[in-house]
Amino acid sequence: MTELAQQHCEACRADAPKVSDAELAELMQKLPDWAPMARDGVLQLEREFKFKNFKLAWAFADKVAELAETEFHHPTITLEWGKVTVTWWTHAIKGLHRNDFIMAARTDLLLN
Repeated sequence: MTELAQQHCEACRADAPKVSDAELAELMQKLPDWAPMARDGVLQLEREFKFKNFKLAWAFADKVAELAETEFHHPTITLEWGKVTVTWWTHAIKGLHRNDFIMAARTDLLLN
């Protein structure tokens, strides 16, 4: 298990700091399959997961939803035939917080 995946989210308020450019670069090295994406001026962390069929994709999407509930930090989950796209960001700060990287690392573990 990676160092990030072992951590838990901290409660986040609207004045919590977004990750700096230096932190973003460091954290992205630990999550090479994820990509930072800007949508409507909000930096988000996204990864596409491929599966053999809809049922496997659906099962994975359910696991991501359960993980999100355990930390009370919720992503966008897009379920399609053979594909699940997961997008993490912190709504309260309209950008990326360390929590998003923790959750991305924990999402990756769901594949095992």
